[in-house]
Amino acid sequence: MELNSNLSPKAKIDFELVCRARDKKDEKAYAELMGKYKDSIYFMMLKMVKNTDDADDLTIEAFGKAFNRLHQYIPNYAFSTWLFRIATNNCIDFIRKKKMVTMSIDKTIDDGEGGGMSIEIKSENLNPEERFVRKQKIRIMREIVDKLKPRYRELVVLRYFRELSYDEIAVETELPLGTVKAQLFRAREQLYKLMQNKKGKI
Repeated sequence: MELNSNLSPKAKIDFELVCRARDKKDEKAYAELMGKYKDSIYFMMLKMVKNTDDADDLTIEAFGKAFNRLHQYIPNYAFSTWLFRIATNNCIDFIRKKKMVTMSIDKTIDDGEGGGMSIEIKSENLNPEERFVRKQKIRIMREIVDKLKPRYRELVVLRYFRELSYDEIAVETELPLGTVKAQLFRAREQLYKLMQNKKGKI
């Protein structure tokens, strides 16, 4: 892959880190890239969504998507430009989807590839048939959650059914805050895959 000679020294260093992360799965390279841009991404997300927990979520998702797509990065422009574009597009998508949410269980689950699905379960003014359908959807959703690994299942229940903040989950589970965020990201990926298998039934 040919490097653009017009890139700044900083961008060239980033490209070296990208190559190490992509080709050698170098954990230090991943960590260094994240360390350089995490705060900037977070504050950009916070400005867009006005919510610290959502900004945390979106920051982690942005890096997750970028790291999963490093093979798509072309060094015609800086890695930071590419990363910020991924973060911005993901955030815009999140804001659009959030407008569809009617309750916790209806939250859109991201697939890690820019797509997602939502389960709309409105709880007010339901007729008997709608109440039955809602109960069926909740039952299916709980069946899906029950298939997660125990540590992921607990975090999903705390976050999306009990609606605890990340800090509250960290206290309740006695896990470091960073671990809670990372495991919830992986839990959402697994949850989406399971939901895809049930898509025709929800």
